[in-house]
Amino acid sequence: MKTVKQVSDLTGVSVRMLHHYDKIELLKPTKLTEAGYRIYDDEALETLQQILFFKELDLPLKEIKEIITSPHFDKMKALESHKKLMVLKRDRLNSLIELINKTIKGEKKMSFKEFDMTEYYNVLEEFKNVNKDKVIRIYGSVDNYNEFIERCKSKETEIAKEAIDHYGSIKKFTEALKKNLNNSLAITKAEQIDKFKQDCLYDKHPQLKDLYKKLTANLTKNPSSEEIQHIAGEITNIAKKDYEAFKTNMGDYYWYTMVKFYLEFPKGIDKVDKKYGGHGVSWLEEIDKKYGEGASKFIGKALKIYLGNYEPKIETLYKKLGSNLSKDPTSKEIQQIVSEIADENRKIHEDLKVDEGENHLGYMADWYLSKPTYIKAIDKKYGSGSSKFIGEALKFYAKNNK
Repeated sequence: MKTVKQVSDLTGVSVRMLHHYDKIELLKPTKLTEAGYRIYDDEALETLQQILFFKELDLPLKEIKEIITSPHFDKMKALESHKKLMVLKRDRLNSLIELINKTIKGEKKMSFKEFDMTEYYNVLEEFKNVNKDKVIRIYGSVDNYNEFIERCKSKETEIAKEAIDHYGSIKKFTEALKKNLNNSLAITKAEQIDKFKQDCLYDKHPQLKDLYKKLTANLTKNPSSEEIQHIAGEITNIAKKDYEAFKTNMGDYYWYTMVKFYLEFPKGIDKVDKKYGGHGVSWLEEIDKKYGEGASKFIGKALKIYLGNYEPKIETLYKKLGSNLSKDPTSKEIQQIVSEIADENRKIHEDLKVDEGENHLGYMADWYLSKPTYIKAIDKKYGSGSSKFIGEALKFYAKNNK
């Protein structure tokens, strides 16, 4: 028999959530002590395990309750069904499939380690304790960093799913986190780019302050006009002169990405970085607030025109991939392009010394296929249906090149 706290520590399900499961009669405790404390036996833990399996399939709690409380519910058949669905929907969840196989074979030992994010949080805490100055530089303050950890905990199930899908297991995800947190090169580049963004927004660079003010003085002007292009050129030259990230052998790539960000992503999309460690500030919204509605797009157009024909190889490949949506995304021709994308991604990650996981393209495929804001941006860029096409092409490649 285990207390609610012991069950929480074992499974990673919060005490608050276990109380909620009790309230909605999804998982009742085996009994209450005279003092009113909840107690759970092995049978209750087996039910909790079933609930976690169904949650992995994104079923709402109401439906899970209807399934497991049905008089026709067959645990063994349900486990077989879980296995099939997970193989189809979660190719990378091998650890969970192995757990289900063990349960089907009748092994009574129950394990919740596949859901355990404890070591992930330990790495984050260790990084804070050892690198306080770096934490303050990246997050603004230790309090901001602590808030980030709490946000992770509030979205633990979602992060665990993505971690397993992207890296193969939470253990590998945690190892990559540790490597990336201690990667001074990647952190330095991110800090340098963030410094440029913050300097532009908060007028910390006098020349950039004046140039951005001139550039956005009249948003009705033609961004390709000689006057606007002269200003765009000055901004570009200062960025490449005063910010180290734009001086490196990948400087043009970083600058292109910076410019593309203005143009392709709707306001607010940069808030997604809150889950993994960014400040969560919607930079584009702040730019529009500072210079007027539409300013971020105007700046992006002006800088993109000044860039001319330059584009990184990875961008050329994605354009090629989305150039003919009538083709079969699984065809040899399309898969060859995806193979080149995979190689180019690998080179970029090696240059940054960043571990992006063994299933980076599979993870990105899910973004193209399921993230509404991302789909909207990609379809606008390449044409209606392009996000689905690219996602299917990446997913097929990832599945067949493990």
